[in-house]
Amino acid sequence: MTGTETGTEPVYWNSVDGPLGPLRLTAAPDGALTSLSVAGQKGGRTVQDGWRHDPGPFRAAEEQLAAYFAGELKEFRLELRAEGTEFRERVWAALDTVPYGATTTYGEIAARIGASRAAVRAVGGAVGANPLLILRPCHRVVGADGSLTGYAGGLERKIRLLELEGVRP
Repeated sequence: MTGTETGTEPVYWNSVDGPLGPLRLTAAPDGALTSLSVAGQKGGRTVQDGWRHDPGPFRAAEEQLAAYFAGELKEFRLELRAEGTEFRERVWAALDTVPYGATTTYGEIAARIGASRAAVRAVGGAVGANPLLILRPCHRVVGADGSLTGYAGGLERKIRLLELEGVRP
């Protein structure tokens, strides 16, 4: 969506520096994070007219991201609110269960949500549409053969995130 999340509530945003480049965060008025995008991201959010720049709602996210990039944090404890289809939300919930330092496959995600093997492409689409990069670990999903498949933030960033977590791509 553009402008606002619900059509009436403002979207708050802030940009923070990180080892992957600038990270753009958005939040709902109650402080729940609604997106984390990187520069040049496929489908990433861009600041819209009417959005409110305010670093206040993002302090906890900034602290946790800094600790994550320093190798000191393995699990984010932030309120996340991404809206998508029921299928996408099931896939995103499954992403949340993939632990730090581990990888999974699109087929394993399909199985976790009770989808058929034929749904692997749809799972890939849902993973690629994840609006909360890093926080919701879509970088931990790899091909069935262990290959590094697409990442909305770019494969170089996916490799860096996996290496940070001790996974050798």
